[in-house]
Amino acid sequence: MSDLFSALSDPYRLNIVETLMKNGETPAGEISDMFDISGPAVSRHLSVLLKAGLVSRKIAGKQRLYTVQPSAIRQVSEWTMDHRAFWEDSLDRIEAALREDMK
Repeated sequence: MSDLFSALSDPYRLNIVETLMKNGETPAGEISDMFDISGPAVSRHLSVLLKAGLVSRKIAGKQRLYTVQPSAIRQVSEWTMDHRAFWEDSLDRIEAALREDMK
């Protein structure tokens, strides 16, 4: 899980994943055109996402096609939902403490 969250912690990588989720399979060149960073920088971000298992790559001729790995997104979603009760309880305690301080 830490590899997934580490990979998603960078704003460019998170945006790449969100773009792939929205658009589906996309060539690396098109991904690069969507961002205001160099092609080599996008390539490095894609490598991190690939290594973390968030995306897969298919080679078609000269193109590198990237796709989001649903199983990785499912892991992130399940982790988030498993921890939802903790965060809701924590936020409720903060809200109660703030109300008490306002009295």
